[in-house]
This record gives sequence, C-alpha cells and structure tokens, in this order.
Amino acid sequence: MKIYGVTGWKNNGKTGLMERLVAELTSRGLRVSTVKHAHHAFDVDQPGRDSHRHRIAGASEVLLASRQRVALMQELRADPEPSLDELLLRLSPADLVLVEGYKREGHPKIEAHRAEAGTELIAPTDPLIRAVASDVQIDLDRPVFDLDDTVTIADFILQEVGLAPSSPLSSEGTAEVEECGPSAPPPLRNDCFALPPGVDWTPVDDALEMLRTRLSPVAGVETIPLQQALNRVLAEDAMAARPNPPQANSAVDGYGFAGAVTDGSHRLPLVDGRAAAGVPFEGAVPRGMAIRVLTGAALPDGVETVVLQEDVAVSDGYVSFRGPLKRGANARKAGEDVEAGQLVLRAGRQITPADLALMSAVGLSHIPVRKSLRVAVLSTGDELVEPGHQAGLGQIFDANRPMLLTMAQRMGFVPVDLGRVADDRETLRSVMDRAANEADVILTSGGASAGDEDHVSALLGETGALQEWRIALKPGRPVALAMWQGTPVFGLPGNPVAALVCALIFARPAMEVLAGAEWSKPQGFDLPAAFEKRKKPGRREYLRARVRDGRVEVFASEGSGRISGLSWAEGLVEIGDGACHIRPGDPVRYIPYGSFGL
Repeated sequence: MKIYGVTGWKNNGKTGLMERLVAELTSRGLRVSTVKHAHHAFDVDQPGRDSHRHRIAGASEVLLASRQRVALMQELRADPEPSLDELLLRLSPADLVLVEGYKREGHPKIEAHRAEAGTELIAPTDPLIRAVASDVQIDLDRPVFDLDDTVTIADFILQEVGLAPSSPLSSEGTAEVEECGPSAPPPLRNDCFALPPGVDWTPVDDALEMLRTRLSPVAGVETIPLQQALNRVLAEDAMAARPNPPQANSAVDGYGFAGAVTDGSHRLPLVDGRAAAGVPFEGAVPRGMAIRVLTGAALPDGVETVVLQEDVAVSDGYVSFRGPLKRGANARKAGEDVEAGQLVLRAGRQITPADLALMSAVGLSHIPVRKSLRVAVLSTGDELVEPGHQAGLGQIFDANRPMLLTMAQRMGFVPVDLGRVADDRETLRSVMDRAANEADVILTSGGASAGDEDHVSALLGETGALQEWRIALKPGRPVALAMWQGTPVFGLPGNPVAALVCALIFARPAMEVLAGAEWSKPQGFDLPAAFEKRKKPGRREYLRARVRDGRVEVFASEGSGRISGLSWAEGLVEIGDGACHIRPGDPVRYIPYGSFGL
C-alpha cells in the first residue's frame, strides 16, 4: 500500500486537509484508508452503551456491526501502544493510506500551516516533509501549496507515491530509449525494484504485482532444432506449417464408403486393395462401393464414412453391415485439430513434451526460443561450512546453496554455483562482479539484513540500487532486491525455510519473466484441514504441509529453523492476510511443490 502523511501543529488545519483529501481522492475512484494518531484517551462509544459495558467488563475485543459500518475495538490494557507499522498491517488493502500525525515516522509527509492559529512556521529540515500547505505565501526550499487548493495537493501526493502517470526522463528531458539488437532484450533499469515513496510494509499480492509489471525478459533469442527445445521458453508465437491431421483419415479399422446409410441392412462390393497408415490407396472408390481401411489411413477419394470391422461380415468380395451411420462416422476431417497457419502456442510458454508433439505434428522443425536463464547462487557468512568438511564451534553446514541450485535446475534454468563467501566485503565484491558476467540473475542467501556483518546489503547499498521490501509474509519478511552491474539480485533470508518460501513465492515467478516466460501463479487446491490454527491479521502465512487421506497435514512446528519440515512436506498451505481460525475439516488452500515446478 502507498502511504503518505499529513502533519502539523494543533489547530493548523491538518484534519480539515485530511477530510478534503479523502473526499477528493475517493471521487477519483481510489480506495483510501486513514490512520489518525490520538495523543489523548478517546472513545468511540458512549458510556452506558452496550459495547462500552462489554469493554469495561473486561472484553479484549469488541466488534460493533450495523448496516452502515463495522468497528473493531481492541483493548491494549497492559500491552504497549502498537507502532504505525503494526497498525498498518491491520488495514485491508487500499490504493493509498493517509496518516494524520506520526510526524517522526519514516514516510513522506505534507505539513499543514495556518497563520491564524498563531503558530510560527519553522522551515522544516526533515527531508520526509516533501511540501507545505499554508494559508499565507512563504518562501521555502520545497513546494508550498495553498492550504485550500485540495486538487493540486492531491495531484502532488499521487505523483509522489507513484499513482499518477509519469515518464522516465533523461537529463536532456527526453524519454530514454535503449538500443539493443533483436537477440539482446533491453536491460532492466536500476530503479526497477524501487518502491513508491511512503511504501513500507508491502502485502504479498502488491509485491507480486510490482514484480509482474516491472520486470521484463533479459534472456536473448536463438533458433534451435525442435528436439532440443524441451523446457525452453518460446520466443515467438508458433504457427502451424501444415494442418493436423494433414488429410482426412480413418479413426478405426474397418471399411470406408461414401455418404451415410439409413437403418437396415446394407451390402456393398469391395474394391481391390486397401488404405493403411503411410500407405495410401492410389485411386478413387466409386460411389456404392467400399474399401478396406486401417486406423490412421488417409481416406481415398470417394470415402467419407467408415464402419467398424467388428460390425461387418465379409464374404465373396462384399461387406455387409447394418445402419444407420451418419456421413463422416469414424473418420477425422483434415485440419479438424489444427488448420494450417493457425496459432498453436504463444510466445512465453515453457515448452513441454506435449508441446513438442504438437509442434512436430504441424510441421515445425526449428523454433526461436529464449536462451536459457543463467541463475547464480551464492551463500555468505563465516559460519557456513561445506558439507563433508569439519564444522567448528558455531559453524553450520551450507543448506541453502544445494537447495537453491537444484531448484533453479528443476525449473528449467541453468544453475551457476558461486560457492560460499566469508564475511569479507572485497571478496564478496569480486564474486558479485564475476556473477554479473556469468549469470542473468543472482540469488544470495544470508547477509541481507542491517547488521555489522551483513555485507551483502552493505555492498549492494553502495550502488544506490538496493531496496529492502518488508513484505507482510511469514516466514521471511525482508527480501532485498537490487541491481549489480545491470544484473538483478534477489537477497533471500539466510534461514533455509524462509529462503525456500521467498524463492518459491517471489523469485520463481520473477525469474520466469526474466527468462521470457509468462507470469505464472502456482495452482492451489482447496482441501479439508487436518489441523487447527489461529492467525492474527496482517501477514500472509505459508505452512509446510502434505496431503494424507484427502486431508492437509501441517508440520508439527512452525519454527523457521526446522529444516526437516521442508523435506517432510510435499507443498505449502497458504493462509490469507486476514485473521482466521482454522478448524479440522475447514477448507484450506494447499499448493503442492509440483505447482512451483519442483
């Protein structure tokens, strides 16, 4: 969700501005939510009312519902005041969240100022205060708007958060155009992962939509023989070079003749010869006569209908059978499956064995495909040891790299093993430089947070292209995305469970787009639960799961350090963003590993 703040001292007009902005933005078709910080006690129901009595009696939550609105009140009691981040997670998805107050939070803001309030305007030094709305003319180092000019202020906010259309301009003020040959797609822009101003916590669906719309193929194009194209991505639409079937043919073993026959007995003389698959009958079959035909044989001229051999009697050069039979019975028409010139497969499809059969049948022998996406995988950290080596105190074996390398291979990509890098920034820089030359995309695990030894995020931050998407997801909220020398980088969590979930949910569809394939969603199935689970609102959760006796089981522990659960599981259970209470027998969405290409 996009977030923008309205701040200002008391009685300076921020609430009025909020009110007008909500009315203006909703009139433009946007869905707008608001957050208001109250510095004092407040109550939304009147003392003595039923809901007030419920709360005073000790209820932790009271839900008020009517035909007009639903209001959920949650009593904090001894709990600390929730942060803005926590409050935002409780909101349903919206186009824009306007926040009144919370001046010290890290989202962009506009400050309201009314001279008659008697508060002196101090020129803001906070760079997150992007503009001022005032009722007097003042000279500042940032935009100043008329406090009552709601339309202009609304336009400015939409531009700031990326909800207003704009074109990227070069320093000369003209749209930038990349020049590339037909086999080299345009490179991704360094800002392709940048979040709109004010976006902090990102719902899973919003993150996926941003990846879908911002990424484009980076793999080049080559033409290869059809038999080498399995798992490659079709670069152009495939059109049939010939029809399928190429001629009318028999669907059964039997006897062919012209037209239809009515009810009753029929006896037709046989012509000499037969028609078999690959051995057509040379000549025409006169009307009123029949010919022996075998399955798959091209129908001779004069033959439209076939009677099954099980339904006939043959003697003395005649075939006898009973009707009725419609014209065309047991026969296939030429091109009834695919006509010549027809679209058979669209560009962006990852080619399957069945696709190879189809393209071969319609006469294609060489096809243009995307070059195989090269996926570099790198593990970082002094604590990692290669399996088979001696692990010292505090060291662990590298579990992520073999998992991610084989995942890339199973998905049809070319894995590039970059090995392990200790917590040394210059060594890491050298390996990243090599990865950018050898691969089309880089997957790292570990070192992507903000600690002293998190050199991946520190190094990527030097390029100015690092973004950390704080995704409302469990497990694995932070996902670092960046560009390194024009090569996209996905910084996955170091925990193997979170690394796999983030790789499947985010990196997998993104890499498919980079490879030239269509954006894909994993196929899920609604099945009854064999477990109970309570979930608070705010984050989407993925549980390790498998199906037994038609019901979905989940791993005994949700701990993201339990690597054994990845092997135990055969898929994931996806639980939506809202609050829920799942009981045994309730339907849940189960996504098998196979739906992710594993």
